Amino acid sequence: MMRRGALFVVALVFCGAGFAQDAEKLAPYYPTPLTIVEKMLDLGGLKAGEKMFDLGSGDGRIVIMAAQKYQADATGIEMQDDLYRQSMQKIRTLGLDKTARIIHGDIFKQDYSAADLITVYLLPVSNDKVRPLLEKQLKKGTRIVSHDFPFRDWTPAKEVSIEDDGEGRSHTLYLYRR
Repeated sequence: MMRRGALFVVALVFCGAGFAQDAEKLAPYYPTPLTIVEKMLDLGGLKAGEKMFDLGSGDGRIVIMAAQKYQADATGIEMQDDLYRQSMQKIRTLGLDKTARIIHGDIFKQDYSAADLITVYLLPVSNDKVRPLLEKQLKKGTRIVSHDFPFRDWTPAKEVSIEDDGEGRSHTLYLYRR
């Protein structure tokens, strides 16, 4: 019997197959439940004032929670116009402009050398593509939390399985330290 999480992975990989031809899209937009966002930031040990980046930030929920609840200096990178506009509008509405921002651009054209924490929810092939950039740029001690898909050739410092997120599916979080 296949677990719900495994079914989701199969569905996500199947959906992602259409993106293989499009170098700009590294994953379909699928919002992370807020309970999982909080677990990602807790697992990453995010502290007030730290710099965090969310690669492929979607609607900005990770960036917003990092700035609002953890008082971090939070930056998301999002390529899709509508998601960029939606997340920036929410950041402005919440008055988080000083500590939260979304860069409308390509995750491969950013500088992550100041990062204390990186969060990702990308497909496995996309993690493979971004891994060399992170290996080159990240300072010693930077933490990376990946949602559902591990980084190949990296050994997680911790792996957390969440059986039910309240929406009926399981998740796995991977914590890495550079």
